[in-house]
Amino acid sequence: MTRFLKRTILVALGIIIIGFIGLMVMKQITKQHSPEETITHTAKDATFTVFYNRPYKKKREIFGDLVPYGEVWRTGANEATTFTTDKNIFIDGSELRAGTYTLWTIPSSDSWKVIFNAEEYDWGVNFDGTIAREPEYDVLTVEVPVQPLLNVVEQFSIYFENANDFTIMYLSWDRTAVAVPIKV
Repeated sequence: MTRFLKRTILVALGIIIIGFIGLMVMKQITKQHSPEETITHTAKDATFTVFYNRPYKKKREIFGDLVPYGEVWRTGANEATTFTTDKNIFIDGSELRAGTYTLWTIPSSDSWKVIFNAEEYDWGVNFDGTIAREPEYDVLTVEVPVQPLLNVVEQFSIYFENANDFTIMYLSWDRTAVAVPIKV
C-alpha cells in the first residue's frame, strides 16, 4: 500500500469518527431542551407505546405561532413521534391495524387532525426544514375537538387514561388538549 493511500484512509477514518462524535454531541444537546419519553399503556389485551420528544413552552406562544394552525406538525420535537399497537384497534371508530406508525397532527383553533402514517421518519423534518411526512402513507386520519385547559401545561405531554370501554390518548401543551378515543 502506498504512503498516499494510507494517509487517505487515515484521513477518511478521522473524518468519519469526528462526524460520528459530532452527531452524538448534537443529539445530546438537543435532547436537553426536549427530552425523549417513551410511554406504554395496556388496555384489555392491547399494549400501546408512544415515543416522542417533549419540548417546553418557555413563555412562547405555542399554537398558532410556534406550531402554526393548518400546517402539519411532527407532534413533538427533534424526531418523529411514533405510536405502536400490538393489536388491531379502533381510533374514533376507524380501524388501525397492529404496527408502528408515525404520529402527525394538523392543529387548528377548534380541532386537530391526528394522522397515523405507515412510514417511519428519523427526524420528522427534511434537511431544508420541510415536514418529512409523505401523505400517501397515511393510513388513518381522525379529527378531534380542542379542549381548552385552565392551567398551562409547560412541557408537551402525551398520556393515556381509561374511560369506560375506551382508552383516551391525550395530547396536551400550553392551554390546549385533544383527546383521541381508542377502542380495543
